[in-house]
Amino acid sequence: MDLKDMTPSARPVLFSGAIATVCALAVALVVTAGNRPQVVVAAPAALPQSTSTFTPGVFAGGDATVSTKPDIAFLMVGVQSSKPTAASAQSDLASKAAKLIAKAKAIGIADKDISTSGYSVNPNYVGSNTTIDGYSASEQISLKWHNVDTAGNALDALVQSGGATNVSVGFGLANPKAAQAQARALAIADAKTKAQAMADAAGVRLGQVMRVSDTSAYGSTPVLGFDARAAAAPVPTQIPVGELDVQVTVEVDFAII
Repeated sequence: MDLKDMTPSARPVLFSGAIATVCALAVALVVTAGNRPQVVVAAPAALPQSTSTFTPGVFAGGDATVSTKPDIAFLMVGVQSSKPTAASAQSDLASKAAKLIAKAKAIGIADKDISTSGYSVNPNYVGSNTTIDGYSASEQISLKWHNVDTAGNALDALVQSGGATNVSVGFGLANPKAAQAQARALAIADAKTKAQAMADAAGVRLGQVMRVSDTSAYGSTPVLGFDARAAAAPVPTQIPVGELDVQVTVEVDFAII
């Protein structure tokens, strides 16, 4: 309302009320200032409303194993030397390693399938580990052999003609993805079967898949070690290949409808 529209008698009343309000505020300020220290309590701000909602579901785990014949052999062969000095041990080791690598190439192993997995030159301590009695040098070489059925023959050649020691062999798959995919499909089907059984028992209907995760722990290729002296015997080394187990574990979440 505009003051011009008020009656003359109403204007003094409004002004009087305003003056009274100002005086009351002044008194409140004086009282507050005279009673320090002050304690101010702030009300917490309202938390935002959560927009997420819980979706009920059936959560099941599945696993499957696919057995398949390995198609690659991993041959680990090594040479070693012991000499009075580090230089002589290293030089002798180099000669032995060169002979072993030459033999590996002679039996058909490509350069890309030959790699060094370990190399060391160390002093030999005697007594209270304070006296050095010569040096030992060793080199471990990893080879990929693509004909698993003749892995024993390859090892015989590397030991008997290549001078290899510290021999071990393991089998694997050059490309395990196909077997893993097959096992994964079977594991998901296993999870669905379990989820359907739980849904039937609970009296609910199983809906669409909300989430799938592969929780498999893929292990390393098992390695078989044996005494190289046995391979030097006239009888050929026998290394049965068998089959590898490719295991997959999954977790699948289904909606309830």
